[in-house]
Amino acid sequence: MSDPTIRLTELAHGGGCGCKLAPAVLRELLAEQPMAGPFQQLLVGTETSDDAAVWQVNEDLAVIATTDFFMPMVDDPEDFGRIAATNALSDIYAMGGQPIMALAILGMPINKLEPAMIRRILAGGAAVCAEAGIPVAGGHSIDSLEPIYGLAVIGLCHPAQVRRNAGARPGDALILTKGLGVGIYSAAIKKGALPEGAYAEMLASTTLLNRIGAELAKDPAVHGITDVTGFGILGHALEMAQGSGLRLTLRLDDLPWLSHAAALAERGFITGASDRNWASYGDRITLPAGLPDWRRRLLADPQTSGGLLVACAETEAARILSGIRGAGYPSARIVGRAEAGEARVVIS
Repeated sequence: MSDPTIRLTELAHGGGCGCKLAPAVLRELLAEQPMAGPFQQLLVGTETSDDAAVWQVNEDLAVIATTDFFMPMVDDPEDFGRIAATNALSDIYAMGGQPIMALAILGMPINKLEPAMIRRILAGGAAVCAEAGIPVAGGHSIDSLEPIYGLAVIGLCHPAQVRRNAGARPGDALILTKGLGVGIYSAAIKKGALPEGAYAEMLASTTLLNRIGAELAKDPAVHGITDVTGFGILGHALEMAQGSGLRLTLRLDDLPWLSHAAALAERGFITGASDRNWASYGDRITLPAGLPDWRRRLLADPQTSGGLLVACAETEAARILSGIRGAGYPSARIVGRAEAGEARVVIS
C-alpha cells in the first residue's frame, strides 16, 4: 500500500459500492419511469434488477451492456483503478458473457489531484482490462468535486448461455465464490485501523476477475448467477429470491468471510451503507433469534467487486464447487439452498 501525499478516501464522502443508492431509494426514484417497452430482442432489462442489460442480435449472439463507477475506497490510485475496473467487468461475467471492450468513466477534482495521480488511476483500470483481454476503447471525463472512476463494458454471449438472477430453481444449491467483508475493511481503512496483512487480502479479492461466470454459464446445471456488491449478501440474495419466486436459505456458519471481518465489525467498523441496506429490505429477511446486531450489520455489509452467487442443481453442486476452486477461487463455499416458498431470505 503506497503512502500518497493526498488520501483519495478523504476526498470522497463514500467509497466503493457502498456509494450505491440504497435499494429503497432506488425503487422510489424509478417508480414512475416508463418500462423498457415490448422490445422482443431485449432479453434482460430492469425487471429483476439484474446485473446488466442483454440484447439478442440473432439466434447465436447476444450483446451484454453494463456500467459501474464509484468513489475511492482505498488511497492508492492504481489500486483504486484496478478495483473499480474489476468490479465493472464482473457484471458481464455474472450474466454469462465475455467482455469485448470498455469505456472509461472519469470524474476528478482537477484542482486537488495531480495529473500523475489521475494517470495512475487510469493505468490501474487499463491493467485489469488488459488482464481480461479487452481494450479501453474510449470514455468520458468531467471535473467533479469528488474522485469518480469506473467503466462502461460491452460483452457477448450465446443467448442460451445468459444466466439471470431470476434463474434459481427449487432445490438448487447456492454457491458463493468470494469472501465477504469488503465494506468492513473499507471502514477500517478510513480510520487507519486495518490490521497488518488485511489490505493485501482485500486487494487480492477485489481484483480477482469473476471470469469463472462465463464458464459456469456453459454448464446446464447452473441455473442462475448474480454478483454480490453494494446491497450485501442479503440484498443480492433477496433479488435472486424475488426474481425466481423462491425462498433462499443461507447458512450463517457456511458463509465465507475475509479473515478480520467479524472482529472489525464487532469493534464497530461498519459503513453507513450497511444500515441503509437493512432499512431497505430488512422486512423480507428472517434472522436467527438473538443474533447480535453487529452480525446483522455484517450480513448487510456492502461488497465492492464481490463474488458470484450461483444457483445450481444440488446433485451437481460438489462438482461445480470443485471446478470453481480449481479455477482460482479458494474461498468458494456452498452456502445455502433455494426452496419453494415466499420470496425472502432466511439466515439459519
